[in-house]
Amino acid sequence: MSASQSFDLIVIGAGPGGYVCAFRAAQLGLRVALIDKRAVLGGTCLNVGCIPSKALLHSSEQYAFAKRHAATHGIKLGSVELDLAALLRKKDDVVTKLTAGIAQLAKARKVTVITGIASFVSANTIEVAGDATPSSRQTFTAKHIVIASGSAPVELPFMPLDGSTIVSSDHAIAFTAVPPKLVVVGGGAIGLELGSVWSRLGSAVTVVEFLPKIIANYDDDIVRNFARLLTKQGLKIETGAKVTGFAQGMLTAERDGKKLEFPADKVLVAVGRRPFTDGLGLERAGIQLDEKMRITVDARLMTTAPGVWAIGDVIAGPMLAHKAEEDGVAVAEWIAGKAGHVNWNLVPAIVYTDPEVAAVGLGEDGAKAQGIAVNVGRFNFAANGRAIAADATDGYVKIIADAKTDKILGAQILGRGASELISEVVTHMEYGGSAEDLGRTIHAHPTMSEAVKEAGLAVSKSAIHAL
Repeated sequence: MSASQSFDLIVIGAGPGGYVCAFRAAQLGLRVALIDKRAVLGGTCLNVGCIPSKALLHSSEQYAFAKRHAATHGIKLGSVELDLAALLRKKDDVVTKLTAGIAQLAKARKVTVITGIASFVSANTIEVAGDATPSSRQTFTAKHIVIASGSAPVELPFMPLDGSTIVSSDHAIAFTAVPPKLVVVGGGAIGLELGSVWSRLGSAVTVVEFLPKIIANYDDDIVRNFARLLTKQGLKIETGAKVTGFAQGMLTAERDGKKLEFPADKVLVAVGRRPFTDGLGLERAGIQLDEKMRITVDARLMTTAPGVWAIGDVIAGPMLAHKAEEDGVAVAEWIAGKAGHVNWNLVPAIVYTDPEVAAVGLGEDGAKAQGIAVNVGRFNFAANGRAIAADATDGYVKIIADAKTDKILGAQILGRGASELISEVVTHMEYGGSAEDLGRTIHAHPTMSEAVKEAGLAVSKSAIHAL
């Protein structure tokens, strides 16, 4: 064991939360170490999560366009064939470019990168075992330590992952052949995104969801229309079905006391993620967990151990990369004596299918459940010029505003590019904007974003391009 090295800040985990925290702290003059078990930075998101899945989504969308829609635009392509190996190489190239960029940024900011498996010796001391040579250990000390170790896929105890037939999203971004029959267990964002990818590439995809609806946190009308569009694309959706097992190529489930069977060559288990704190030795630092095995933190993300902070997927809140990034920036600023800030009420959630679904704040159904009087403005993309020109008329924008004050309480968008459009609403909400403010903001014409403006106007029944 080598002599201990000392830093102002040690960050455990080099995903979006961890590396952003490290970089911001370095900008503020702190001496920072960033520890990760992977030899490349970026964590789950860049290596096997957000980025590779979006690369697959984009490539599969291009394939679907070429195969099914190009002719209507006057583009004659002849035979359209899938080269899956090339598609996967493209995905890997995207990942490599981004992880290399993160490494360059770490070097430029003079962040010390340490590869290995970290565990606490005490609240201010970390031991790191080399992944390849676990017997090689180093210790590091710091006044402040940030835990940003992320999350891992949840396994079903009666149907453990084998990485071949029963797989997680980590495996489903790298199938070497298109599975003839793919069953996705879980109707959340991850399952629907990867289900869409393989459906476009030729799989017969069935989504089996335990709850009464997919993407359960969205308004019923959004979910109903979204499910209709996915079904039209070829996905089969089974809700209210409890999975019971898998044997001999057949996934079994139950609904209303009746047995269901779904033949499957691959089963993607996408029932959620769990905080990943395995092997960290939190008890040696005096760090407590809540009933859901998340690290307990206060309002400024400090754990029960003084000087130890936690961010991202290991604490309560949505398990989203952009939320982890904001956590990381705020903690770095608090440590440096600055005024860090995160508005956790305005974390947008997105499903990156085509069309996409995005939401922020309070939905219409949620407002009604809480007894909050609201006015709702809707505008269909079918009445938007740019959407018509781009064959993107499916879906609509919903703006939810307080009935008394007109303050925007939330928004939900079903449509092409919803992930980009939602940011404008987040911005208006951050500054306490009203639906009228949104409706009176000038939007370029013709753009998809005009539907957001019109939905804002529709709150007061003032939409220009709708009856």
